[in-house]
Amino acid sequence: METNGARGGWRWGLLGAVAPVTWGSVYFVTLHWIPPEEPLTAALLRALPAGLLLLAVRRRLPRGAWWWRAGVLGVLNCGAFFVLVYLASKLLPTAVAAMLMSLSPLVMMLLAWALLNERPTVRRLAGGALGVLGVVLMLASSIGPIDGWGVISSLTAMGMYALGSVLAKRWSGHVDAVTASAWQLTAGGLLLLPIALAFEGAPSLVDAEAVVAYAYVSVIATALAFVCWFGALRRLHAGQVGLLGLLNPVTGVLLGMLAGGELLSMLQWLGIAAVLAGVLLGQVLGSGRGRAGSA
Repeated sequence: METNGARGGWRWGLLGAVAPVTWGSVYFVTLHWIPPEEPLTAALLRALPAGLLLLAVRRRLPRGAWWWRAGVLGVLNCGAFFVLVYLASKLLPTAVAAMLMSLSPLVMMLLAWALLNERPTVRRLAGGALGVLGVVLMLASSIGPIDGWGVISSLTAMGMYALGSVLAKRWSGHVDAVTASAWQLTAGGLLLLPIALAFEGAPSLVDAEAVVAYAYVSVIATALAFVCWFGALRRLHAGQVGLLGLLNPVTGVLLGMLAGGELLSMLQWLGIAAVLAGVLLGQVLGSGRGRAGSA
């Protein structure tokens, strides 16, 4: 019979899955409704409103070491990360960028081993490898010209977010997920503010559809997603949560099919199945924070 801990682990796993699913929708929303000419402004309007919203909910300011920790996480998980992801999307085919980002669960496992003493299990390593294979199968037919700077941008963004997630988990005992998300999103947004104004000036006027799109990206795909992601990281192993990130490209592909009228090949369906199998493999017997290295 399933234990209470296992049931709790699955609940937190499902909550954590909200984040990559909503992140997988961001590309589709951005492509269709958000102006592409102002990437820094788009990153700013994604991070800062989300952070201020959560700050209004929690009404707590950082104390002590959390002033610099919020800045570090703001750069790694929000400010620089959002900009690098945008650059990668412009310099690389979406398929290539997604393949590179799919390496993040494996990188998170290695960083968690080094920084948190969470030894990666064979099951989770296999799940990560299976997930990467699935992403390749899903997107291999869409590979186009590869730009070196795009690869650097994508790999840097992937490494930064993996490190930011592990550091957030390392520091998670001091504040709750809503508070930590509020501080890092606000810090990231404030760091972006002068840069966006210097390079792009005041935001352009946008139509009602763009306003709704910005609101969705900021409130749902950022504020809510960050709380779910970092809430799951507080209670589950970093490698276990990292594998959930593989749901990001799956969401993007399925949205392209459902909303964009794209037809998926048998190879793509096989890739989706492989990704889901890899994610599930990493969740089996992986509930709770438990002893590092436990299955």
